[in-house]
Amino acid sequence: MATNVALITGASSGIGEATAANLCEAGYVVYAAARRVERMRHLTERGIRLLEMDVTDDESMCAGVEEIIAAEGRIDVLVNNAGYGSYGALEDVPMEEARYQFEVNVFGAARLTQLVLPHMRHRRSGTIVNITSMGGKIYTPLGAWYHATKFALEALSDCLRMEVQPFGIDVVVIEPGGIRTGWPAIAADKVRAVSGSGPYAPQGNAVARTLTSESTERRSSPPALVAETIRKAVTSRRPRTRYAVGFGAKPMIFLHGALPDRTFDAFIRRATGVPS
Repeated sequence: MATNVALITGASSGIGEATAANLCEAGYVVYAAARRVERMRHLTERGIRLLEMDVTDDESMCAGVEEIIAAEGRIDVLVNNAGYGSYGALEDVPMEEARYQFEVNVFGAARLTQLVLPHMRHRRSGTIVNITSMGGKIYTPLGAWYHATKFALEALSDCLRMEVQPFGIDVVVIEPGGIRTGWPAIAADKVRAVSGSGPYAPQGNAVARTLTSESTERRSSPPALVAETIRKAVTSRRPRTRYAVGFGAKPMIFLHGALPDRTFDAFIRRATGVPS
């Protein structure tokens, strides 16, 4: 296992940081990538390598992959974890922000996958792990662009899985539920800034309160739970195609499939505190 190499994006905090630590403990040579390397300095104490990488910058992604191949000769695992939540009413969100949400959450993952795949195909092995969300299966008010990216990454992963199966490469989707990270606060700040006033203010402020409430924080699962699930997937001889993990993930996905759309709409309105 000591020769296996993993590249993890968005590794400066939360799920990415926990995954870097977990795979390092499992014996992987781990490259932790993020825009702000200074936030990852402590990971070097574990022997984790650091990469400054912006998934919206093709040059930095190319350079990062080239650096790993030059040093290790292989990449066995790619964890596409970089992402953020852009919340706000569809009418309010500027198209520039909508495009950037796709650049980070979808196109960055797709491009990095393109760069890594030739090396995996050469070895006829490898695992690509895409971190989507239960938000790739369900929806919430004022989350149109965020959910759109996660739905897209789910579809991308399914198509990719079929394409690379003949080369011995696995594609795994991780669908976290409520996880104790900085994501809810960032999404709440976004929704307040974009739709905290104006016609969508009642919805925007309700969503922001729910995202940052004490009960939401208390019920959320630790990032380590997701990291352990990723470790389980990448060390399995035959991993599942999807792992729903963390607070609310499995029941929410189940309810979306079981309830009529308008019934689910009403359930989500109540859960988020959004007025009808």
